[in-house]
Amino acid sequence: MLLEIKGISVRIKDRKIVDSISFKVDEHDIYMVMGPNGAGKTTLFKAIMGIMPHKGKVFLDGIDIETFKPKELAKKIGVLSQKHQPQFAHSVYDVVSLGRYAYQSGIFRRLSEKDKEKIEEALVLTGIEDIRDQSVLTLSGGELQRTFLAQLFAQDPQILILDEPASHLDLQYQIAVFDLLVKWVREKKRAVIASVHDLNTVYSYGTKALLMNRGKVHSEGAVDEVLKRENLKSVYNVDVAEWMKNLLKHWE
Repeated sequence: MLLEIKGISVRIKDRKIVDSISFKVDEHDIYMVMGPNGAGKTTLFKAIMGIMPHKGKVFLDGIDIETFKPKELAKKIGVLSQKHQPQFAHSVYDVVSLGRYAYQSGIFRRLSEKDKEKIEEALVLTGIEDIRDQSVLTLSGGELQRTFLAQLFAQDPQILILDEPASHLDLQYQIAVFDLLVKWVREKKRAVIASVHDLNTVYSYGTKALLMNRGKVHSEGAVDEVLKRENLKSVYNVDVAEWMKNLLKHWE
C-alpha cells in the first residue's frame, strides 16, 4: 500500500461536507474519485493535503504525512487543483520550473542540470515545448491546464492528486493526458488519484474507484463493481447505463 486515507471528515459550521472517507491506494493505481457536483470531491482532496481542517489521518508508506516537512512532502505528492489564476506574466517555462522548488537549496536557488532535464521532459510530455516562452496570461484554458500538469511532472513526485485534470482540454488532449498518466504511473512507487466526471474515462483508465454522494462513500473498490447500474442510478438519479447505450446509437 502506498497511500492510506483513514476516516477523513470535514465539517463547515453545522454541515458535514466529507463524512468518514477511507480508502487505500496501491502502487501503480489510477484511483478515480467520482460523484455529482457537491459530493465533496474537492473538499476531500484539500483535506488529504492538509490545507483544510479535518478529522482523520493520511499515511504515506505507513507514515503520517503531517510529520513531513513541506519540501519533503512536495517530493512525495503533487497536486493539481481545478482553477488556475496566474497573476503575473511569467513564461510557461518559468511556471513549469517552479515544480523543481523542493529540490533546490541555497539563497539563489539556481536550476541544476537535473532540474533542467526534468523541466524539458515535462514540456515535451505535455506537448507545450513550442509555447515555452509564451506568457501564461495569454494561454487558453487547455494550454494553461497542460502548463500546470507539466509543473507537476517536473516536480517528479510519487503520487499525483488531480482535481478534474481533463477540464478545459480538447478531446485529443483529454485522451493524451490520461494515456500519459498510464505510462507515468508504471514507474516504481507511483500512483494517481483523480476526480473525474466522465464515466468513460473511469472505465478506460481507472484501476479502482470511489463513488461519493453527499460527502459519503456510496461505493468503493474495483471499477466494474463501483460503476454498476444501480450505484450510478442511485447517485445520479438517472439510468446512466441506458442513457449511454442510447447515445452510442448515434455513432453506429
